[in-house]
Amino acid sequence: MKALKYILASALCMLVSTACSGNTKGEAKVNKPAASQSQAEPGKALVVYFSHVGENYSVGNIEVGNTKIVADYISEVTGADQFEIKTSKYDGMAYKPLCDLAKEEQQNGELPPFEDSVDVSKYNTVFIGGPVWWGTWPQVMFTFFKQYDLNGKTIVPFTTHEGSGLGSCVKDLKKAYPNATFLNGFSIYGHDVRDGKDRVEKWLKKLGY
Repeated sequence: MKALKYILASALCMLVSTACSGNTKGEAKVNKPAASQSQAEPGKALVVYFSHVGENYSVGNIEVGNTKIVADYISEVTGADQFEIKTSKYDGMAYKPLCDLAKEEQQNGELPPFEDSVDVSKYNTVFIGGPVWWGTWPQVMFTFFKQYDLNGKTIVPFTTHEGSGLGSCVKDLKKAYPNATFLNGFSIYGHDVRDGKDRVEKWLKKLGY
């Protein structure tokens, strides 16, 4: 009889203790906040890109930029999050004036501001993409490179172009991040991106995705 009383008393103490601590498995599961899409797990990949909408060479007036289409292909295959480098500076500009402005920015070493921010510490691999303007990245992307330290991470460059390939984009990235690891980059003609998903997939497969 004494043994039975002891067992019941012990069980009661355990129940009281658990209720006070709030550590039941059921409560942890119910109260745990759901992760939003913007919260990345450690080691997940990120696609950072700039993409120009409006009048583009060879494809005319477009509502979705060439580089964004490639960025979306990459995210589809890898599950990577995205951060778009956005600026209103080039909004509504025709192709020729935009080219002239891009050249002027490059010659003057301008660093145009961009919108929003991203926590790059959550990612080990960063895909970086943009159009090739005058042989390299648009200057607004250099603003990003100056503000965010990606040294120690794995960087994967990609470009859209109309004859420049990767230009000096890889060289300039290595200059910005001398202590990063670089994987083979990818380039594709802007007028080919809408039918180029299979080419992006083949490239990613070679990288192990």
